[in-house]
This record gives sequence, C-alpha cells and structure tokens, in this order.
Amino acid sequence: MRLTPVQGSILFFFLAPGTMAGLLPYLISGWTFEPAFFGNDATRFVGAALVFAAFDIVIDSFARFAILGHGTPAPTNPTRSLIISGYYRHVRNPMYVAVAAAIFGQGILFGSEPVLAYGALFLVVCHAFVVLYEEPTLAKSFPEAFRAYRVNVPRWIPRVTPWHPT
Repeated sequence: MRLTPVQGSILFFFLAPGTMAGLLPYLISGWTFEPAFFGNDATRFVGAALVFAAFDIVIDSFARFAILGHGTPAPTNPTRSLIISGYYRHVRNPMYVAVAAAIFGQGILFGSEPVLAYGALFLVVCHAFVVLYEEPTLAKSFPEAFRAYRVNVPRWIPRVTPWHPT
C-alpha cells in the first residue's frame, strides 16, 4: 500500500523530527529541570519560546511539502516541485533550523548542557547531509529554480525579508 503525501508526511514527522527533537532530548535529559542557565529562570522562557516557534515552523514546512509539493520531506518520496514559499522564502532549510531550535530550546528550558551539545552535533550532521546529498539532488532535480533559489536565500541564517522569485 502506497501512502499519500499527507500520510507519508505525518509518518515521517513522527519518525524524523519526533525522534530528533522529542525522543532523543528526552532520553538525554529525562526532561528534568536542572538549575537555570546563568542562575536566571527567565532563560527557561527563551527555551520554551524556541520550542513553540520551532513546532509551528516544522508543521508549516511539512504541510507545504505534502500539499504544494505533492511529496514528503523523506528522501524516498520527494516533492515534485521546489518549495519556495512560506518559511522557505527566508531560509533554505527551515525544517532543520526549526528542529535544531527545538533541541536548543529544550536544552535551555531544562538547563541541560548535554542537550545543547546534542544540538550542536545535530547541526553538524544536518550540514553534512545538506551539502553532500540534498543540495546536489535539488540542483539535478530543479536546475534553474534551485540555482536562483540558492543565490537568493541563505542555507542556515534566515533573511529578514522574504525572497520573491521573479
């Protein structure tokens, strides 16, 4: 039985970001509150804000893949078109940025240095995957569109203003 893009995206949501930003931080920290960073409980609000903002970005990105791209974020069922709307107009990899933000947010929220270290490792692995697999694949699949996109939208640090392709 073949899954629809929406079904596949929901399944992949739980497998990938659910594991990376949910299960693994839990296994590392037990979601136990350690002393707040810098002895300031206000840092916990920063952590919680990162987690909530990240959740919105990941859900929006997954929906765009399924509904607009007729595919999933999983490499086994990619989109049929290059997604360059929503958060993708600000940064080329909003899902990875958001999952990293959720991991770092949990590290800050729970005062967990090991979760912060895991977040740094997650970013290194994502960078390698993007540079070695994703970007070359997108360049082959959507040569003209990805070339213009790559020139105008940064890989990791979001642009303040959204890019409007001509």
